[in-house]
Amino acid sequence: MNRRSFLGTSVAMLAAPAAVGRAHAAEGGRPLPLPQVIDLDGSDASELVAGRASHDFLSGASTQVLGFDGGYMGPILRAKRGQTARPKVRNTLSFPISSHWHGLHVPGSVDGGPQLFIPPGETWAPELEIDQPAATYWYHSHIHRQTGPQVYYGLAGMMLIDDPDAPGAGLPSSYGTDDFPLAVQDRGFDQNGALNYSSSGPDGMTGFRTDQIVVNGAIRPLAEVPKGMVRLRILNASNARIYDFKFEDGRTFHQVASDAGLLPAPAPRQTLQLAPGERAEVVVDFSDAKPVRLLSAPDTNSPMGGIMSFMMGGSGNQPAAVNRRDEFEVMSFEVSATKTGAVQSLPATLAGAPRLLTGEPVRKRRLDLSVHGGMMGGMMGGGGGGGMTISGQSMDLNVINQEAQIGQTELWEITSASMAHPFHIHGTSFQVVNVGGKAVDPATFGLKDVVLVREPTQVLIQFNKKADKRTPYMYHCHILEHEDAGMMGQFTVA
Repeated sequence: MNRRSFLGTSVAMLAAPAAVGRAHAAEGGRPLPLPQVIDLDGSDASELVAGRASHDFLSGASTQVLGFDGGYMGPILRAKRGQTARPKVRNTLSFPISSHWHGLHVPGSVDGGPQLFIPPGETWAPELEIDQPAATYWYHSHIHRQTGPQVYYGLAGMMLIDDPDAPGAGLPSSYGTDDFPLAVQDRGFDQNGALNYSSSGPDGMTGFRTDQIVVNGAIRPLAEVPKGMVRLRILNASNARIYDFKFEDGRTFHQVASDAGLLPAPAPRQTLQLAPGERAEVVVDFSDAKPVRLLSAPDTNSPMGGIMSFMMGGSGNQPAAVNRRDEFEVMSFEVSATKTGAVQSLPATLAGAPRLLTGEPVRKRRLDLSVHGGMMGGMMGGGGGGGMTISGQSMDLNVINQEAQIGQTELWEITSASMAHPFHIHGTSFQVVNVGGKAVDPATFGLKDVVLVREPTQVLIQFNKKADKRTPYMYHCHILEHEDAGMMGQFTVA
C-alpha cells in the first residue's frame, strides 16, 4: 500500500462499541498513577508496542483506548545526554502511526513526523543521538489528518533527558517520591463509558475540549507527597485546552524549567499557563503539611471569545466549577505524615540551564496562523485537511514551505489573525524575544519549542540538525484539530 493510501486510513472506529447502559460516574480521588520508566539503552525493554487496550477511567466501566505496552498512553522514556538512544516502536494496529520525539534535537530522518509513518505490523528502530539540556519532553503519534484522534485515544507518553555532566541543580529528583510527572489532559465520555471525540464543526474551529480532567490516566487524582519541596513535571497533553494552573490556597510556587531546560533561577509564580504541547517544571513547598487542590481557570480561547462555541453547541465544555471564578479541579495533594522530602529549600540559582542564543539573525521570516475563508471555512475544514492555513497555505505533504541553513540564526515572527495558537517547531528549541512589541526577559521564559501566539511573537532560532526533502521538519499549531485541518508547514535544513 502506498503513502497516500496509508495516510488516508481512517481511525474513526478506534473504540469498540459498547452496549447501551447507564451513565458511569467520573469520580476523582484515586491515587496518582506513576508510569513505568524505561531507559533507552538499546535493550529489548526499550520496545514500545502500539496497540488497543482497555482502561478504567470511570467507576463501573472499561473504556477502549490506544496506547503503548498494553495500557493507556505509554511509559516514561528516559535517556542521558551523550547517549545514543535506541527505541523500537512496533505497530500492532490496523492503521499507520508514527512516534514524534517532541522537543528532541534530532535529524529529520528520525524526527518521527508524518513522513515517517509506521505501517501496520512493522517496527521502526531509529537511533537518537541525545545532545541537549536535561528537561521534560514527550512523544506522540503525528500522522497527518489523524494526529488529533490518535493522541486523544492514547498514543503519547512523556520523555525525560538527564545530563550526567551538568552540575547538580539542587532540585528534588527522586522519581515518584518528590519528583512527579503530570501529563494533564481533558477527556469526555458517553453514557457507556466510551471516549467521545469530534473534529468537525465548532470542534474543528476551536479544537476539541471537554469536561473531565485526567492526570496520568486518572480523573482528578490524589498524590501523596512528602513534607518539604516537591518537583512537578507538568505536560499539557490535551488536544486543545489551555490551562491556567494555580493552587486553591493561593500559595506561591517556583518554576524551575521550561520546555527545553532549566531556568537560570527559580521564578516565583502564583499562576502558570500552559498551552497544548508545552511543559514546565515547578517546585512546590509542602512543608506546612496542608492538603491542597491544584486548579485551573476555564479556557475561553476561541474566535469571538467563546461565543461561537456556545452558540454552535461545540465541545467547549468546561469541567465542573469549584468556585465563582469557574475554576475547576485538576488534582489534589495530601502530605504524608511520615515522609520528609530530601530538599527543604531551593537554591538561588540553577546550575545546568541551557545557554541562550546570541548574535544577529541572518534571515527573518513571517508566518501568519489563520483560518482560510473565515470562521465558516475553519468549521467546514476541521479534520478534513482544509480551512486552517499558515501564511495562506494549507499543509501539503508534497510541498516544502521553507528552507533553512544549518548553524544559521534566524528571527521568526508568528502572528495570529483569529484566536491564540500554540506554535511548535520541530528539531530545535527557540528563544522568545518579543511579544506584542515588548521585549521578553529570557530568564523567565527559558528556551522553548512551543509558544502561545496571541499577539505578534518573535522567536530567535537556530537549526543544528539536518532535514531533507524526503523527511522534512514540521512547524504547526499544536491544537491538534488545527494541525490536522492544515495549519502546518514543512521545512528543510541543509
